[in-house]
Amino acid sequence: MSGLFDLSGKTALVTGGANGMGRMIAEGLLRAGASVIVTSRKAADAEAAQVALSELGQAEGIAADLASAEGAEALAAMLVDRGAPLHIVVNNAGKTFGAPLGTFPAKGWDGVMMVNVQAPFTLVRDLLPLLRAHATTEDPARIINIGSVAGARVENLPAYSYAASKAAIHHLSRVLAVELAGDAITVNTIVPGYFPTSMTSHIRAEEQALTELHDHIPLCRMGRADDIAGACVFLSAASGAYVTGVSLPVDGGILASG
Repeated sequence: MSGLFDLSGKTALVTGGANGMGRMIAEGLLRAGASVIVTSRKAADAEAAQVALSELGQAEGIAADLASAEGAEALAAMLVDRGAPLHIVVNNAGKTFGAPLGTFPAKGWDGVMMVNVQAPFTLVRDLLPLLRAHATTEDPARIINIGSVAGARVENLPAYSYAASKAAIHHLSRVLAVELAGDAITVNTIVPGYFPTSMTSHIRAEEQALTELHDHIPLCRMGRADDIAGACVFLSAASGAYVTGVSLPVDGGILASG
């Protein structure tokens, strides 16, 4: 039974893994025995994350700007050129933009769609040689895309491009799951609710707003590191070998509540 959640011998890439939810995921994968590569747009953050994560296991931090196709392609090319095994890709790096509908600008779209949709697609496409190399029917390679409840229901947030991008990554994951099943690669989406990250800092800073958020969540709390990490370990280990094309809510019951 213990082997169901053992990631020993596996290597995982977690984009945006230096901070926030990505850091939670990276720590969970390390604790399960995986070696982990995390990326950050800022070189200093990547370096600091490598130092801290190395206390838990084999970890590496890489500076990579996924706000452009060229940046995503460069990251993939570097990893392919190395030729080292890669078993798990967690497309976690995310971007949001908020403004009232009447003044929501064109610039609020390109960067969000690039980071949240195009970069994950580009990494999947360009990392296929590494993922296929060690994938078997019994032990597939794993791709996990991080979505959002905002892409699965209306959350009444003025983040129009963010909501659209997350709905897009949910569906793209299903398309890729069918496409890559024959290559022994699973593709799943985790659909997080509200976690203590920079994207929710404005809510957590106001007591009334935080109380209203807890009332909005059936389990009456924000997500914790173990909640998101546990879901990623499940999908990455033997426990998730027969799971593909699913959108797994980790949201405290928000989607179930309607």
